[in-house]
Amino acid sequence: MASPVLAQPLLLGMMRLLEYPELGEPQALLAFIERCVERGLNGFDHADLYAGGRCEAHFGAALRLAPALRQRLQIIGKVDIVPAEQDCSRWQVKHYDTSARYLREAVDGSLARLGVERLDGFLLHRPDPLLQVDEVADTLNDLIASGKVGWVGLSNAEVLHCQALAQRVPLRCNQIELSLQAQHWVWDGSLHALQAAGLQVLAWSPMGGGRFGERLCSALSEVAAELGATANQVALAWLRELPGRPLPILGSLRWGRIEEALLGAELALDRPAWFYLSEAARGHEVA
Repeated sequence: MASPVLAQPLLLGMMRLLEYPELGEPQALLAFIERCVERGLNGFDHADLYAGGRCEAHFGAALRLAPALRQRLQIIGKVDIVPAEQDCSRWQVKHYDTSARYLREAVDGSLARLGVERLDGFLLHRPDPLLQVDEVADTLNDLIASGKVGWVGLSNAEVLHCQALAQRVPLRCNQIELSLQAQHWVWDGSLHALQAAGLQVLAWSPMGGGRFGERLCSALSEVAAELGATANQVALAWLRELPGRPLPILGSLRWGRIEEALLGAELALDRPAWFYLSEAARGHEVA
């Protein structure tokens, strides 16, 4: 089985980068990136969709202040979602585009905005029902061969989507919504299938977007008090107990939240605690 392509406590999601005034200047963002790297966090999860490319551009402006820092980072990009306002057809409809031309142009656009020569990781953002396996596989393999992309993976893909492309291209990960609030991957064997296929699971919205219900919040607080931890640390520990040890993508860029997650990175749950939290989230006990 292939070793994980990303080996660190968590990834940092850049979707809300522009929402933090304290990171609004390139110099301030650079200091933040350097602080992350010092704490062992060098993975930054981008997408061309985030603020219409402006998150990538802002990150790139910070990197231009210290070009040597680039070598210490793992930058992930995602493409294929076309918002309605960017659709040049008469239909003005949100859609997915995995055509060879679109993927190549999208990669070049991300590279230009970030000011880098290569995306360490490159993911197809959403499963495209019109995806042509041979065309996409050839394109992804060409991007790897050209040096513009280090490795490739999928995002929000079901197991069958992964299997189809994996026959033609070396996929390394699948980025999915996974948390106590989003557990369907946990119970149908999908995580075991991804693990068997050698795909690392990257978990977006690992804290449920702050929408954990009252019963679950109460259970998290109980377990946290028992373990001398915080509720957020316990929620991430629940995730890490899953097959393949999914890597959480933290959506918050508040340093206190990042430090809290790091301090709880080695927290482990026993089976009863794990199932107690699962039951609180699902609303019923196991069969």
